[in-house]
Amino acid sequence: MAATVFYLDDIPEPGATAVLDGPEGRHAATVRRTRVGEPITLSDGHGVLADSEVTAAQKDRLELKVLSRRLADPVTPQVTVVQALPKNDRSELAIELMTEAGADAIVPWQASRCVANWEGKARKGVDKWIAAARQAARQSRRAYIPDVGELHSTRDLLDLVRTAKANGAIVAALHESGGSRFTELSFDGVPEVVLIVGPEGGLDDSELKSLEEAGAEIVLLGPTVLRTSTAAAVALGALGALTPRW
Repeated sequence: MAATVFYLDDIPEPGATAVLDGPEGRHAATVRRTRVGEPITLSDGHGVLADSEVTAAQKDRLELKVLSRRLADPVTPQVTVVQALPKNDRSELAIELMTEAGADAIVPWQASRCVANWEGKARKGVDKWIAAARQAARQSRRAYIPDVGELHSTRDLLDLVRTAKANGAIVAALHESGGSRFTELSFDGVPEVVLIVGPEGGLDDSELKSLEEAGAEIVLLGPTVLRTSTAAAVALGALGALTPRW
């Protein structure tokens, strides 16, 4: 893969010309100072990758000749991270870290102990997470940009847990009260893993009980208590070593 990845919704066939404009084109041409003749890897964010070469460069627009196209294989198991809303100054950091660590889908959750509150501004919050995931995916040269879902209430989350369990997923709520370790779970043949990360104040007793009743396993991630903004990335790293994801 070339050293730089940029996202384009519609990637043409080899031999055709692709146009990179808008925010991506501005970043490539102005911020990265990409010049004629340089290689660029294009991705549609849904697995398609294309090697290309810059044939024309303007202030906020590149023209590229597509040299080849291929489809990147999705990793298994797929991982959905349910992230309780972190404090504002750490919110986008959490998304960046879990994206770089390989999250496939991200679900924001308004847990009872969240300091942040998206009431009346959920769309703005989701859009910020989408932008952070896209930027981190580019940084880590990912063919797949994580899907960021709508804000979930605890009731919504419990429905998600029940559906995931019915489809054969492992659902792991990371908490210091866990009776078993995350690394002791068996991921053989599992199609999806759902990781639930609580807020700075932790999951309250009623949430833990409801999650268990819905089918989630309460597990201990490691010997130390992690920030909510870093826990998902650490769990994804452990999962990468425990499964074929890496």
